[in-house]
Amino acid sequence: MSDVYVRFWGVRGSVPTPGPETRRYGGNTSCVEVRLGPHRLVFDAGTGIRPLGREWLRSRRPLTAHLFLSHLHFDHLCGLPFFAPLRDPAHRFRLWCGHLRARGTTLAATLAQLVCQPFFPIPLEALAARLEYRDFRAGETLEPEPGVVVRTAPLRHPGGATGYRVEYGGRILCYVTDTEHEEGVRDPAVTALIRDADLVIYDCTYTDEEFPRFRGWGHSTWQEGVRLVEAAGAGRLVVFHHHPDRDDDALDAIAAELERRRPGSRVAREGLVLSL
Repeated sequence: MSDVYVRFWGVRGSVPTPGPETRRYGGNTSCVEVRLGPHRLVFDAGTGIRPLGREWLRSRRPLTAHLFLSHLHFDHLCGLPFFAPLRDPAHRFRLWCGHLRARGTTLAATLAQLVCQPFFPIPLEALAARLEYRDFRAGETLEPEPGVVVRTAPLRHPGGATGYRVEYGGRILCYVTDTEHEEGVRDPAVTALIRDADLVIYDCTYTDEEFPRFRGWGHSTWQEGVRLVEAAGAGRLVVFHHHPDRDDDALDAIAAELERRRPGSRVAREGLVLSL
């Protein structure tokens, strides 16, 4: 396997959808692991982060990793208290969030309101792992590790969200989920963020046919994803954040049409690994 790869642990949007109709693509909510040589990055902490935690613990080595949150809506955060490495003091995690400063608060303060009684029995600070919090403003450029550059951009989503562009060793991947496009216009912030990227993970909750019924909900379509990567000169598109009512057969149909429109692009499924 390449020393730079992406693994999908949760690909669903809005709410977990376990069951026979979602078995092939998966029902866990957003969580994507990125390995950059020795460095570990995770994007979002939906229910998919729970199996990721079990996998990481099998190494029995101290972990250092970065968790980048697109935003704090529950489907992107609800797996965090169940991430098993947080219970071990040998591990260290840095949590990043880019839209809370503009709202006059911090990530630590916001998580403290959620991971506590009456919503959860154990406060986050009672977990044993070493946690560091990094608030920034979407649009800033970050360097979480030497040689790892993370560029950011604000996304159009209720309450705010952040898109990410990761640059490492001459390779570029982008994580852009929970964003709403304007019909007939390519979002300039997203287009600039994904320019010339090798791999673009994009919010494709709806289809173009469905989109008019959901304006203002803060999501996009797989067809808009195709238009964006073409406008930005980017490479592979990965359709992500599947609608909870989209079953495996419907995703198969999208995958076939996507392959026809943009050969080599993929519909994300749990367990999918893509090398760069």
